[in-house]
Amino acid sequence: MEQMYSMGVTIHSLGVMALIFSIVINVVLLYEATDIEQYKRKRSIVLLPLNSMLVAAVIFTGMIMMATKHLHFTPENIVMIILSVYLITKEIHRTKVLKHVDDEDEDTFLRYKEFAYKIMSVELGLVIIVSSWMWFFA
Repeated sequence: MEQMYSMGVTIHSLGVMALIFSIVINVVLLYEATDIEQYKRKRSIVLLPLNSMLVAAVIFTGMIMMATKHLHFTPENIVMIILSVYLITKEIHRTKVLKHVDDEDEDTFLRYKEFAYKIMSVELGLVIIVSSWMWFFA
């Protein structure tokens, strides 16, 4: 049982590292984006499914970890659940806003970029803070 729990923690940590890397990739691709249509296409075909899959993998491995601890809720678990819900809702919000960005208007895309940078920087910061808390202090 201890080996399964240890392997679960390792897989969960790898998923979190992949999620951090994915957020960084999102920031870089948004920074380099100049064509709105091309960015929307890239986001809908590659970035959104990748982010969704990684968040789902982290949530799934976290659920398995909770099951091995007999669903014992600790403050760490509650914080991670809240962070997961926050990540999902903010990505939905960011996707809805991008849907309404006019492909012809460069100004709306620049405003979207500022909006998306704020969301992604908060997401990245929160994931790094909570991950550091779990890796080094828990």
